[in-house]
Amino acid sequence: MEIIKITHNKKQFLDLLLLGDEQENMIDAYLECGEMFVLNENGVMAECVVTKEADGIYELKNIAVYPQYQKQGYAKKLIQFLFDHYSDCQMMYVGTGAETSTVSFYEKCGFKKSHVVKNFFIDNYDHPIFEDGKQLIDMAYLKWKRNK
Repeated sequence: MEIIKITHNKKQFLDLLLLGDEQENMIDAYLECGEMFVLNENGVMAECVVTKEADGIYELKNIAVYPQYQKQGYAKKLIQFLFDHYSDCQMMYVGTGAETSTVSFYEKCGFKKSHVVKNFFIDNYDHPIFEDGKQLIDMAYLKWKRNK
């Protein structure tokens, strides 16, 4: 298994990116300014995109694993890679649907609840977004802090 930084032609992974964020213009808003990594094990299995928000502060904007490889630890491996790769990272944020099982996944990876952006999915997407059979309305932000 290897994790590779993608610097050119990031949109070649659009099908995977859309699993993590299902509206292309939302992806376009962070894709080029973010750093993209893919997890490869006899082919690409997962990806993530991270932006630097300020000194020592990063945001995980997109993380996705192809459905046939989900629940095998690949997303967790990518997140641990990010914590190690960004040695200057003091805090990392991630946003997700407020009422989804994804919140507990991030908590298992060491993130803690931070804040909620009301109506984020209603205000920023041109169609209803569903996860776990529920329409997403609010964005829950979680944050990870490096232990000193």
